[in-house]
Amino acid sequence: MWTPQQLLELASQLKQSGARATPKQLAQWADPKGDPLGAVVPLGGCTASFVSPKGLLLTNHHCALGAIGLNSTPQRNLLRDGFKTGTNNEEVSAGPNARIFVLDSVQDVTAKVQSALSAADPLARIVALDALEKQLVGDCEKQSDYGCRLYSYSGGNRYELQRSLEIRDLRLVYAPPEAIGNFGGESENWMWPRHSGDFAFYRAYVGKDGKPAPYAIDNVPYQPRRWLKIADKPLSAGDFIMLAGFPSLTNRYAMADDFQANAEWTYPTVAAHYKRLAALIDAESRKNPQIASKYASTLRGWQGAAKNYESQIESIRRAGTTQIKRNEETELLQWLRGKGAAGQTALAAHARLVELGQQAREQRDRDLVLGQLSATGSLAAASQLYRSAIERAKPDAQRENGYRDRDRVAFENGLKQMDRRTDPRMDRQLQNYWLHEYVKLPKEHRVVAIDTWLEGDDEKSIKRALDRIAKSRLNNPEQRANWLKTDRTGFEQSKDASKDGAISFAVAIMPTLLQMEQEIRGRAGETLLVRPVYLKALADFRKSVGKVAYPDANGSLRVSYGTVTPYTKDNGVRQLPFTRVDEIAARNTGAAPFNAPQALLDAVAAKRYSAALLDKRLESVPVNFLADLDISGGNSGSPVLDGQGKLAGIAFDNNWESVSSSWLFDPAATRTISVDQRYMRWILQEVFPAPRLLAEMGVPASGK
Repeated sequence: MWTPQQLLELASQLKQSGARATPKQLAQWADPKGDPLGAVVPLGGCTASFVSPKGLLLTNHHCALGAIGLNSTPQRNLLRDGFKTGTNNEEVSAGPNARIFVLDSVQDVTAKVQSALSAADPLARIVALDALEKQLVGDCEKQSDYGCRLYSYSGGNRYELQRSLEIRDLRLVYAPPEAIGNFGGESENWMWPRHSGDFAFYRAYVGKDGKPAPYAIDNVPYQPRRWLKIADKPLSAGDFIMLAGFPSLTNRYAMADDFQANAEWTYPTVAAHYKRLAALIDAESRKNPQIASKYASTLRGWQGAAKNYESQIESIRRAGTTQIKRNEETELLQWLRGKGAAGQTALAAHARLVELGQQAREQRDRDLVLGQLSATGSLAAASQLYRSAIERAKPDAQRENGYRDRDRVAFENGLKQMDRRTDPRMDRQLQNYWLHEYVKLPKEHRVVAIDTWLEGDDEKSIKRALDRIAKSRLNNPEQRANWLKTDRTGFEQSKDASKDGAISFAVAIMPTLLQMEQEIRGRAGETLLVRPVYLKALADFRKSVGKVAYPDANGSLRVSYGTVTPYTKDNGVRQLPFTRVDEIAARNTGAAPFNAPQALLDAVAAKRYSAALLDKRLESVPVNFLADLDISGGNSGSPVLDGQGKLAGIAFDNNWESVSSSWLFDPAATRTISVDQRYMRWILQEVFPAPRLLAEMGVPASGK
């Protein structure tokens, strides 16, 4: 996951992979605002890319589930039936908090940040970083319409301040039916072969003056400086490709102990919880279409995460990853022991990082349960509102992120949208689950204030607590709005608050949540001092053996390159690099999740494959393809580019063998799964037609 600037250092490796870029083209590729990277933007935990000069955005279908659910009704189920528009006027809002950020400038602020971290006390150090970050971001955002963010690379060895144009009016333009966008369903996550049309389109809008503005009917399409052109050459096995996106987090340089704790506790524990929670929602969704629509994104997220974690456990066991990480760390430590004083400093940093990891795991059961319980339904709303009242008593610059004046509109919009994304009946079941998990905790891990609020730990006590929560005023949108104005005293001392089941819970749990935050911040303050030392030593070690180090993913723009290539599964079966539309018809059962639309089956039966979309080698239209690219969470929707920098596909998943790649990248087995742009065009042309989008992207509906 290279930073764009590192591409200049990788010229020879790129050439070996098949890139034919001239030095001038390579310089453009390395420019995060240039062509083609300037067309790629972050989209709420996913990635999107401009594909027309009129603000048309391409991303994954699963990244658009929030907007799809938001605009669905019992009478108009956009998830089941799909959504397409004939004019811009028919495009619908993706929600008041939907955002994209178009990069405007990048500033190296390493010296400024590191000079502010001289405090001896760990908590003072993290407070100093927070204060400087708020100052840098605040000064950066004085020019309206821009959002700014401070990024840390390599554990704090480099810092960048990035400023981006914040576009606040996004509209859903097109989403195929779920039977196309998620053919095969959640059971096929991380699987190959795949036949998923996981794509959707948004459009970015701005005010008539060309500046970002909230949703308004008379806003106009944004005109980006950069947009991707559709590939005009067929993609084949062995071809060079490149991917750009915003991976949220990798842990390639984690301590071996931390890795082992994730493999042995975090993954199995959280996966088990998610599976049980998903089963609750799935059962209700089968009875109630509204719950199915509201919780579609949540359900898919839990199911995907559970499968991911369980697959990672098996992958780690199969590949012996724990021992590989131990061996790598041991090799580094041995090298450091021969490096004199500098080596001893790095060894001390390593020892302290191990201790900090142990401290973080001491209350992990309690921390998991309290964190999930306080983030469910009206309990989440109460916790957020009470925390907002606490933070409002401070000067704006001292408030926690998420509760500052700059966050107010997004915070209020989130509360307003609560009823369109949750249901009190469903939330009661989820709260019931976590309350039962809470009472299972050992007494020494329980919280006295919550025990008092719960009034016991038997079934009757939990039912009474749930009844009190069900009567909370926060289940009413108007009442939620009223509590936005309530100060801290109103939450802590008023009779209305003390009688409200959700609000009284928030008041009871908040001291513990704040204490947990302080403990995390204290460890973070110590990490700020020692992790840069350790990772600098690691980079030096890698350089000594002829390897280039890249920083762990942190949500900033990254680039991966490779080739379209097959692989061999653990069972020895060789996997082809492409799937075909004919195979969809063969897999069709007529029942979800293998219920292909009749229009698709008819097009396959008639072999309506235009010359521009037909792959002569496959004798069909390609659906999905494999490549040895490096992706992680946040890369969903990332454009896959050919050797000319044109759009060849859109990434949406990894294969099963690569599920643990956030910890260790194995080029022999790691494969990214992408939608071939030819399949996307075929759907737009033959199955769920949208000729105006094809024309807008410069691709005639005839496919010629």
